[in-house]
Amino acid sequence: MLFLKSTSVTKAPGIYEVDIAAKPPGKTFGIFMATDPDNPPQAVLAALAELGFQNTKKQGYTHKDKGKVLDLHFQKNGTDLFNGWKTEECAANLAAIDALFGNIGIAVTPRVMSLAEAYA
Repeated sequence: MLFLKSTSVTKAPGIYEVDIAAKPPGKTFGIFMATDPDNPPQAVLAALAELGFQNTKKQGYTHKDKGKVLDLHFQKNGTDLFNGWKTEECAANLAAIDALFGNIGIAVTPRVMSLAEAYA
C-alpha cells in the first residue's frame, strides 16, 4: 500500500500515486499505483497491458479522509533467472515506464526497496 497524504489531489486523472520499485538487488521493477476506483485510469491500464505488465494484486480501502482508493501492483516477467529482468530488459522496461507516465505528466523515479520493505 502506498502512503497517501490525501485523496483530494490526483497526479493524473484517476491516479493518486505511482511508485516504481524493485526488491534487492534491484533489476526487476514493479509498478505500484494508488488509483481512484470510481474513475480508473483506463488508458494507463491498457498501456501497461500492452507493455506486458500484469496486474498481480488489487486491494481497495477507504483513506482516512474518506476517499476510496484501489491499490494496484503490476509486474512483468523477464528472461533471467526466476523471471527477472536482464540488464537490457531493465533499461528498455524502465524507458517504457518513464515514457508512459511522462506522457501523462507523472515523473517517476525508480528505486530499490529496503530489505525490510521488500519482504514485509
